[in-house]
Amino acid sequence: MAENDNNQERTERATEKHLRDAREKGDVPRSRDLSAALIAISGLGIVLAMRPWLGTQFRSLMQIGLSYDRGQAMNSAALGTAIRTAGLDALKVLGPLMGAALLATLVAPVLSGGFNFSTEALLPKPERLNPLGGFKRIISLRGLVELAKSLLKVILIGGVLTMVLWNARGQLVGTGRGNVFNGIDSALDVVSHACLLFAGALTVIGIVDVSWQRFDYARRMRMTRQEQRDEHKETEGSPETRGRVRRLQQQMAQRRMMEAVPKADVVVLNPTHFAVALSYSDGMRAPRVIAKGLDLVAQRIRGVASKHEVPLVTSPRLARALYHTTRIGQEIPAALYVAVAQLLAYVYRVRDAAAQAGDVPPPPNPEIDPQLLGPYQMSDKESWA
Repeated sequence: MAENDNNQERTERATEKHLRDAREKGDVPRSRDLSAALIAISGLGIVLAMRPWLGTQFRSLMQIGLSYDRGQAMNSAALGTAIRTAGLDALKVLGPLMGAALLATLVAPVLSGGFNFSTEALLPKPERLNPLGGFKRIISLRGLVELAKSLLKVILIGGVLTMVLWNARGQLVGTGRGNVFNGIDSALDVVSHACLLFAGALTVIGIVDVSWQRFDYARRMRMTRQEQRDEHKETEGSPETRGRVRRLQQQMAQRRMMEAVPKADVVVLNPTHFAVALSYSDGMRAPRVIAKGLDLVAQRIRGVASKHEVPLVTSPRLARALYHTTRIGQEIPAALYVAVAQLLAYVYRVRDAAAQAGDVPPPPNPEIDPQLLGPYQMSDKESWA
């Protein structure tokens, strides 16, 4: 169990997917000793809570068994009635105990490993019929621990019950010489005491077993590094595939961006290293960036804009500020409202001047807060190219 087929040690913690797959196969930590302890505790609770009523019911059963003479015993009808009556009374006594045991059986798995139902766990597994595999399981660490737990249960539970019977030997022997009903009460006292110590012993064993089962489950679920890599590839895909997907996504995003450039109202340039396309209509709260890029992408945006006669305006600091502060599809920040408004007003004046064959107004030179340029700062002496 320490090594896999490739002789790699299982040193890595199990991933969520590995644990989820194990649960789907029905492999979850389970403690049979915890189930036994809960059943014993629930039975003890019923015995203690219903002690007077149980005494009455046992007396009734005793009376039914001793109230028939020889003639009635030889009568099949009377005998059937007696058996039926005794059976119903016995069912009344055993019903609460069986109900408590059933409830404890359902609750115990939830406490140890959570509720889990798997049809795969019900399928037959031919490998379990292999004698060699069974022998390996017996001599494994898990088999040795199970053997140690069995010995502990025999010693602890056997010692507890032996102590109870030894201390109650006088009381048990005296029941045969006294009143029958008093004997029943004495027997119930001994049984209650035995159940109390028995449940306590099983609880100690159950707590130890739960800790061991969780540790053993975590140990069995450990993975090799190769298994983790294979699972990661299966889940996320190979690095080559992921890289190809990212490239395709980038190409599609860039294609959509270039398709939006002809709809722009203006493209702000650096003039060559930065290009930001802006769009504005009456329904918008503020102008929106519909395309932006650096270097080669900026050249492509400029080429598409020129082809579709979109105005190109050189404003280096504004282009850098827009590129730094605004994502594609996002409205410009309030700090750039005035600068962009000056730019759009210039574009509209140029358009009107061209329509009326008038003089072209000078381009604006809006003031930009240097903080808005981020890492794209430029000095006053820096070339606009």
